[in-house]
Amino acid sequence: MANWGKIARRTFLIGATAVAGGVAFGVWQYRRDLPNPLEPGEGAVTLNPWIIIDQNGVTLIAARAEMGQGVYTTLPALVAEELDVAWDQIRVIHGPAAQAYYNAGLMSHALPSTDYDRTAWQEMMVEAMSILPKMIGLQVTGGSTSTLDAYDKLRQAGATAREVLKQAAAQRLGVAAGTLDTRDGRVIAPGGVELSYQDLAQEAALITPPRSVELRPASQWKYLGRAMPRLDMVEKVTGTAQFGIDVRLPGMKFATVRMNPHLGGAMTAFDPSAALAMPGVERVIDLGTGIAVVATNTWIAMRAAEAVTIEWAPAPYPDNGQEMLAVIRAALDAPADSTLRDDGDVDAAINATDTEVTAEYTVPWLAHATMEPMSAAAHFTGDSLEIWTGSQAPGFAEAKAAEAVGLDPEQVTCHVTYLGGGFGRRGETDFVVLAARIAQAMSGTPVQVTWSREEDMRHDFYRPAAAARMRGVVRGGKALTLDGRVAAPSVTRQSMARMTGSTPPGPDKGHVEGMFNQPYAIPNYRVSGHLADLAVPIGFWRSVGNSFNGFFMESFVDEMAIAAGRDPLAFRLELAAAKHGPSAAVLRAVAEMSGWDQPRTPGTGMGVAMTHSFHTPTAVVIEVAEQDGAIALTRAWMACDVGTALDPSIIEAQMVGGLVYGLSAAMMEEISFAGGVVEQGNFTDYDALRQHQMPEVAVKILETSGHIGGVGEPGTPPAAPALANAIFDLTGQRIRDLPINKHLRFVG
Repeated sequence: MANWGKIARRTFLIGATAVAGGVAFGVWQYRRDLPNPLEPGEGAVTLNPWIIIDQNGVTLIAARAEMGQGVYTTLPALVAEELDVAWDQIRVIHGPAAQAYYNAGLMSHALPSTDYDRTAWQEMMVEAMSILPKMIGLQVTGGSTSTLDAYDKLRQAGATAREVLKQAAAQRLGVAAGTLDTRDGRVIAPGGVELSYQDLAQEAALITPPRSVELRPASQWKYLGRAMPRLDMVEKVTGTAQFGIDVRLPGMKFATVRMNPHLGGAMTAFDPSAALAMPGVERVIDLGTGIAVVATNTWIAMRAAEAVTIEWAPAPYPDNGQEMLAVIRAALDAPADSTLRDDGDVDAAINATDTEVTAEYTVPWLAHATMEPMSAAAHFTGDSLEIWTGSQAPGFAEAKAAEAVGLDPEQVTCHVTYLGGGFGRRGETDFVVLAARIAQAMSGTPVQVTWSREEDMRHDFYRPAAAARMRGVVRGGKALTLDGRVAAPSVTRQSMARMTGSTPPGPDKGHVEGMFNQPYAIPNYRVSGHLADLAVPIGFWRSVGNSFNGFFMESFVDEMAIAAGRDPLAFRLELAAAKHGPSAAVLRAVAEMSGWDQPRTPGTGMGVAMTHSFHTPTAVVIEVAEQDGAIALTRAWMACDVGTALDPSIIEAQMVGGLVYGLSAAMMEEISFAGGVVEQGNFTDYDALRQHQMPEVAVKILETSGHIGGVGEPGTPPAAPALANAIFDLTGQRIRDLPINKHLRFVG
């Protein structure tokens, strides 16, 4: 992580002590109209926001948060490949919140259309829409877009820097730049003369970078396309990595919060006397909807917070989950918010020989359950505020914190640490705002604010509960009709209202993603989205709408296959092959990997699911077995088509991680409400897949789709339906309501 005592403030000042005679390089022409946050100090030079070369090597300014997904390795590899620098010369730090680091890749999800068959006009529209995140400096880590956004820009950054360094060497040596080569951070001249990048940096800073540079073909790659040593690994295994919860500053105090468990309700009264009488407790702060306790250490603060007597006002939503689900189910009969797919004639009369299939499904509210609970350190001085935290959206964090304490955003600096899990939760700003307010109350004293696990779980922005009503028609063993209705509160509208103060116009694509945009050639195919109005706080959760629509869609496709008398994998393959080659290919891959067509071992069942999400079709086959009346997950096979596999080991890890996340939700996770309060508080009642329950997993990575696909989220949506379909294959019991442990018992 960065040494923030040397590289500090919003301008990311680079002083001589931090970058000795250094120079920063990047995409000059592409970013020249944006402010450069790397403002040079004495003895330092910068061209633009992306690369710093100093006497110690090369530092990449990462614009995306590292939360275990490997961006601190893959992003440096993109630069190092073109810059031609040795891997052990690369260092990476997270940059400041700055417009230059906007994420244009987020716009790849913006059109209300399918991702796998866009027209040239639609692709042009996506490119044009990238001006929006550029204008507002949308620096967000999410949507499985980190490598998609960085693939061209960081390679261009490395190549531009390489060519400028060659020009500097050519001027010094009096030779043509075309006669020079580079290798491992050095410019190589005829006759064996070598000049290091560090030696050339100052001269290179005076040269106008070329308007265009040639990128190296994949056939010449030495870092990309292979497993690279992760640059965050040594810190993490040695315990030296700094997460938000680890930040320590001179004179720091420690705090925790206790907020109204009736989410959205007020605090009507509180008595802090018992807490203030405890040794080590310094203050109890009124936060309006709760309190904060400041103490000499976190444990004392948490104990004291529980000692405060508080009266809470009720929540603005129904008291229990059954009433909430009734509101969601009722929305299925209300007018649709969207109908983003309406092929053929879904309402056409069916023949007497046709088979009609109907089903309804539900999924519960889910927490993010990050391993590191919400935390942030903050230091307020009256005219400035510094924050240290794991944030997926540091620009939003700065803006919201500034508003909370009465400063201008330019007076607030967010230093992004490693994230102990994000999954969308750390794209929110509530934990940052509370830390800022507590720091303001403790003006001049840095404060580390750490939530208890219970506060974290009971004050999440949840994945919403959802319901689906499905109808299908099969004729002659083929899918003729699929008509799906999906109801849930809108994540996009609620989240964007919190972040920007407004909701996006038009139909809510995120609400129906994973159902309307699946690559199946069904002649009559309609999906409508129905928004349910509930005041439960919700937010982006790993794979967002795909997380529930993947379960609805792939469970129902399985039911249609059974009704048609067809093999479920062959049924899907026929539909996908007529629509999208890469999606068909991942199905073929898992069929071969799993031996799908071979005789099954007695006492086992296999289920398949395929979801196209985040530009990556992903298929999963899961094998289950009966063991002493319980279900064991024995093996799993995954295949994905990412277009270009930049680091196979990271892709495999993310696919398996996404599978585990989805299986945990499918098997046992649920946020329930009683009396308006979330009932779960810790991993004892919100469990996850345990090591002894984990199936053996094999992953195959394909590269045929022709574009960069996301990898952090696509492994989650097919997990639940593949498991439910496997259980049906084994037991004949069709699970339509999650979690599955409400219906049967798992080994463990």
